[in-house]
Amino acid sequence: MPRPALAGQCRSLLVLAGQSASLPALACASLLALAACATEPPAPPAPAPAPPAPTAAPPPVYVPPIVAPRRLALCERGVVNSASDGRLFNHLPYTPVSDTALVSAPPQLSPDGSCKVHPAMLADLSRMLAAAGSDPLVAGQIRAVSCHRSYQLQNATFCGGINADESGSFAERAWASAPPGYSEHATGYVVDFGTRSPNGCPDAEACFGTTPVGKWLFANAAKFGFELSFPAGNAQKVKWEPWHWRWVGATATTPGAAAARGVFAQARTRFPATPRVEQ
Repeated sequence: MPRPALAGQCRSLLVLAGQSASLPALACASLLALAACATEPPAPPAPAPAPPAPTAAPPPVYVPPIVAPRRLALCERGVVNSASDGRLFNHLPYTPVSDTALVSAPPQLSPDGSCKVHPAMLADLSRMLAAAGSDPLVAGQIRAVSCHRSYQLQNATFCGGINADESGSFAERAWASAPPGYSEHATGYVVDFGTRSPNGCPDAEACFGTTPVGKWLFANAAKFGFELSFPAGNAQKVKWEPWHWRWVGATATTPGAAAARGVFAQARTRFPATPRVEQ
């Protein structure tokens, strides 16, 4: 009730109380007057406005580091310079692992022991081969075509693919093979897989993706920490290689996975694999 109206009511009650001859009536009127004249309690404070809902931060935009160009003599045909992001003919640079740090791949993958791999990937590789061995469609069919490559072997692989009359360019060759110093094979974390039942499909050709082994890898390899480095139509602008799988660990906590993911951090960020390891 507004304060002027309360004041008027208080005066009326007190007058009535003074005119009454009855003591109880006087006491009752007095109490009513006091109750009516009491100050109204203050209104409760308005609730504070709810804080705004948090907004999701935008995904980080990868900015390639600017590095000093590297000069590289290739195939005794001249000297080339790397790009400002470190790439040479679209391939990223990789530091080679020492040969003494490598171990032999499981014998069912490479019976002659020529396939050497980084020891961190051996457990996942063995688990994957065991899983393939239990599938009648591919049991005993997966083999290694190429694993770790030294700088010298990669140089021979790259230069050997240029036309004998030297009519081919470095860029043309690099579409299908990395120059030495720029191959994922140098890390020891990569296996080029093949099949023992090629049915007319040569090693390291796109038709491998249509073989039972190729299809099995596409469906299962990521479960064991392997991802396809160069998928079809890749942004890195190199040849689709359904046989070339790099190991990054089945999960982030797999022993050795952190180091492998560090090696391929730039590749995984700028040029994501498909299929890829998500965990």
